[in-house]
Amino acid sequence: MAEHVVIIGSGPAGWTSAIYTARANLCPIVFEGAITEENRQVGTLPLGQLALTTEVENFPGFPKGDLSHYLRSALDEENHYLADMHHGEGCSGPELMHLMRKQAKNFGTRIETDDIVKVDFSKRPFVLHSASGQRIEAQSVIIATGARANYLGLPSEDLYKNRGVSACAVCDGALPRFRNKPLVVVGGGDSAVEEADYLSKFGSVVYMIHRRDQLRASKIMADRAIANPKIDIQWNTEVDEVIGDDATGVKGVRLKSTTGDGKTIDLDATGMFVAIGHTPNTRFLEGHLEMTSKKYLKWTVPFRTNTSVEGVFAAGDVADDYYRQAITAAGSGCMAAIDAERWLASQGL
Repeated sequence: MAEHVVIIGSGPAGWTSAIYTARANLCPIVFEGAITEENRQVGTLPLGQLALTTEVENFPGFPKGDLSHYLRSALDEENHYLADMHHGEGCSGPELMHLMRKQAKNFGTRIETDDIVKVDFSKRPFVLHSASGQRIEAQSVIIATGARANYLGLPSEDLYKNRGVSACAVCDGALPRFRNKPLVVVGGGDSAVEEADYLSKFGSVVYMIHRRDQLRASKIMADRAIANPKIDIQWNTEVDEVIGDDATGVKGVRLKSTTGDGKTIDLDATGMFVAIGHTPNTRFLEGHLEMTSKKYLKWTVPFRTNTSVEGVFAAGDVADDYYRQAITAAGSGCMAAIDAERWLASQGL
């Protein structure tokens, strides 16, 4: 018998969709992703990008405080280690995601730790195929697979992720370790300028690292970066190594000239923010759903989460290349759940 709703993805959008559809008695099933080395390397393990962050200070409802007792009472025993690791900062990314997952499960959501790797949206019920060989039929589908940040691919960069290396200034820029300290932003597009401009409110100086002798950003954004007295653009350079230690994390970066002269320079910095774009997790949907030029799913109805296929909805960063925040992902997850519920009702399902 076909499922009423299948949700693909397990970030804030996916779990919020699950909570809403479960409370609507639609008995959702969530494919949260497989625990594989490939998923680890590309950042697509279960619980989404938020599970790769540390403190979350901008999600409503979690002021600074000690959640240790609450975490032990709310989560299954296998996840009580989160309470032992809690530092009283309010809520961390992994804690928030495990709480969302548990809330969805409490309302009856079924969870498969598996990847959906193939879809057939040409007829209803839709047919989904998982990496483990499952074949699932669904009356409606919510895609919430998110987008992964692009990184430079340096071993030292990977070593210091969440210890000074980040891909989201809005998420992490206000953290104490970055305040009144020198910071680095890698990139030269509009997103990099936005990150640098935002970080200039907190850091003592923000070094923008760019491979060329002019920014790729739009003229107005480039002018804004050049005019900002706290932004120092390092032209014709690239990051060769992230410098740090186990005790303090990032302490600086080593830059290498891109002009071929072999020159290097070390900059002191407590944080490196990589702003070279994101890649939406939509490869398995190519040819099945309409996408933008950047491979994000298109919302085809204004102020709704509808995709190009009736009965298939998209929520979170898989369709949002602008905000990319946990709260906006959760909000669109709610929208997708309500859209799916009302669509199923209109079909008499």
